[in-house]
Amino acid sequence: MTVKVDIELDRNFTVPADAATVFALLADVPKSGAHFPKVDTLSDTGEGTFKWEMEKIGLGGSSIQTVYACKYIPDESAGTIVWEPVKGVGNSVVEGSWTITAADGGTNIAFTTNAKLTLPLPGLLKIAISPVVKHEFAAMVDEYMENLQGALSA
Repeated sequence: MTVKVDIELDRNFTVPADAATVFALLADVPKSGAHFPKVDTLSDTGEGTFKWEMEKIGLGGSSIQTVYACKYIPDESAGTIVWEPVKGVGNSVVEGSWTITAADGGTNIAFTTNAKLTLPLPGLLKIAISPVVKHEFAAMVDEYMENLQGALSA
């Protein structure tokens, strides 16, 4: 059996770095991804596509691992980096975008993502496990944002 968990997140923050510096970091998936917590493996599978394998997390007597792949589409003139899911890879589907906007004294960054996780757990656990998974995902994204802010403020 599996449990499906849908997660939508939006985050916004401003850094003192210029837009070109911000774009260069965020468009470089391995460099940007190095700031994301609990990544086991990030593999370049070619043509702007990357496979993410997160660390295994123990839940009771089970362990789960989130695996997915996305194609990244950077557009510096539009100030966007969009990621689209690659179907048939892993147990999750993730999509989202960065929007980078120059601001007085720095750059505004908007992050949005939509993740659909399919976890190998008994359906009876859905009510109990869904909030835990959503909280853990949000906490990792928040840590990622903090790590990026630090890197872009140095």
